[in-house]
Amino acid sequence: MGVVVGFLVFLPLLRHDHPMSEIYIEMQRKGAYLKVTAIDADTAEEATAMGPVNDPEGVKRLAVLKLKNKLGQGIDQHGNGPGGPKPSSSGRGTLV
Repeated sequence: MGVVVGFLVFLPLLRHDHPMSEIYIEMQRKGAYLKVTAIDADTAEEATAMGPVNDPEGVKRLAVLKLKNKLGQGIDQHGNGPGGPKPSSSGRGTLV
């Protein structure tokens, strides 16, 4: 079993809906891979990215971008996202 090293850093992020929001970044090394979790301080939403341990800034940037994308998707009470209503799944395929 490999050694897991984790730590937290605070990264201020300017969001369009709350200019002084903070994001907590958790980094865990798992062998040759780095797992980075970005957590929004206001909403407690989180997004995770994994990548090579030799590019921590790239993996951190990806986790933050995934979190920004997740926070930017305002879903209303009917389950509709910013692009309008979800298409109906008709036919044999599965809507993904």
